[in-house]
Amino acid sequence: MEPDDEIYANGGADSSENRSRPIISSEQLDIEAYAGLYSGRTKITRLLFIADRCGQNNNTAMQMEALRMAYEEIKKGENTQLFRDVVQKIDGRLGNNYGMDSVWCEMVDRRADQRKEKLENELNAYRTNLIKESIRMGYNDFGDYYYAHGALADAFKSYVRTRDYCTTSKHVIHMCMSAILVSIEMGQFTHVTSYVSKAEQTAEALDPSTVSKLRCAAGLAHLEAKKYKLAARKFLEVGPELGNSYNEVIAPQDVATYGGLCALASFDRTELKNKVIDNLNFRNFLELVPEVRELIHDFYSSHYASCLDYLGNLKANLMLDIHLHDHVQPLYDQIRNKALIQYTHPFVSVDLHMMANAFKTTIAGLEKELEALITDNQIQIIMPLQARIDSHNKILYARHADQRNATFQRVLQTGREFDRDVRAMLLRANLVKHEYKASRKL
Repeated sequence: MEPDDEIYANGGADSSENRSRPIISSEQLDIEAYAGLYSGRTKITRLLFIADRCGQNNNTAMQMEALRMAYEEIKKGENTQLFRDVVQKIDGRLGNNYGMDSVWCEMVDRRADQRKEKLENELNAYRTNLIKESIRMGYNDFGDYYYAHGALADAFKSYVRTRDYCTTSKHVIHMCMSAILVSIEMGQFTHVTSYVSKAEQTAEALDPSTVSKLRCAAGLAHLEAKKYKLAARKFLEVGPELGNSYNEVIAPQDVATYGGLCALASFDRTELKNKVIDNLNFRNFLELVPEVRELIHDFYSSHYASCLDYLGNLKANLMLDIHLHDHVQPLYDQIRNKALIQYTHPFVSVDLHMMANAFKTTIAGLEKELEALITDNQIQIIMPLQARIDSHNKILYARHADQRNATFQRVLQTGREFDRDVRAMLLRANLVKHEYKASRKL
């Protein structure tokens, strides 16, 4: 069966008996492997987010594992305030080895004060000498210092101050990328959009890797704003040059997951085929997350039960994602609604018993979903029909518009417009013939 024809299978029993793929996404998240995808501050914030979510769900074992890894990662850096927060969250539950280390905190804070004093002296000297490049580097060093110690607002201000001292396009790009990184950490996605746009205006200094990073950042900003179609387009444009070069923000697996789910929720069937399934660059990302790849193919091939199984098994882990958790339910609802609409598309009537079986739901639940779609006029938008449900016989009917009457009305309208235009031309011709000129009284 050709892919374009598979829609007519419409989600019933799979066409081949041996089409049973193992769903491995139901396994509990491997925190160590997950954390290994990231570096820097985002690795710690993701671990702490997982710990908080698991604490809410009473998954103590997973919570403690995330806190243990966060503790160890923080001690590699210089953020003593974050260290104290994690120790408080652990609350002695991991033993003496993961308790408060006052000696380490004092040493790091003392070293930080010395470093800050040195940076201030250097920057004051640069200002006195009015060397633009040195002043730019001084502010940039201050940004790095504040970022390492968790003072994100101060880090952002320092990075942005380098703008007045940028002398080359590469300096502007470096400033924008630093501002974007801190803005993402602070959750200030309006700043992200602004500095992505500013960086893209300096096209001559952009290499393929930086372009991919900017598209990832823009995709995250659109995702946060719930502009799923725009987010999907940005993630789908990410090139293979990204690799692991932006793991202080996002992993290649995230590009596949975010882009794939946003595309399923917002793209029509043609876009899904052309921009996702046939996209060679994005296919490389999808290979990193087989579950997302399979659910996309299942959706396009109208194997809805299998697609929804994948989505259901992915959900628990997706809820632990720091960027995606707020969007999982809206995306899932949109994907399911699109599947319901696509199922009904080729038919004048649909047996609700068969449809409920295809979607692994009850007939009563299916009726409520279809009622909501019909009320919202969504089924009519996708198909030129007015749908109605026969609750007694459990059949969905599609009342197609009267094409004959619609064509007749269009012909009459065209005739009226032609008659009006001809009369207007005759009037103008007579006015010209009799050399009539309208005069206007002042």
